[in-house]
Amino acid sequence: MKHRKTSRQLGRVRKQRVALWRTMLGSLIINGRIVTTEAKAKELKPRIDRVITKAKRALEREGGGRRLAVYQIQKDIPAPAVRKLLADMDRFRDRDSGYTRIVKITPRRGDAAKMALIEFV
Repeated sequence: MKHRKTSRQLGRVRKQRVALWRTMLGSLIINGRIVTTEAKAKELKPRIDRVITKAKRALEREGGGRRLAVYQIQKDIPAPAVRKLLADMDRFRDRDSGYTRIVKITPRRGDAAKMALIEFV
């Protein structure tokens, strides 16, 4: 039964989904925007918001600062993305949530899958 199941499976087992989210989060942070399917973009949006909010709260906390932020988000995203996110944290300071936007684009040519562009606001 699908009761209380909140995320999409995307035709993958759990470990594959975790790896997919990790690489997609890293790519989005490093490149600023990525083109993906609409379903993946909709699943990625709350995850990137959670990672950015977690990093912001850790940086604002007394005493912990940068080391605490790195410790808390290093399991969610790759190391180069952690460095870039912490370096670019000023662009998210005045916003509480909604750091990204999803723009629907033309379907993929090969299989007509619904495509979307996800980017930082």
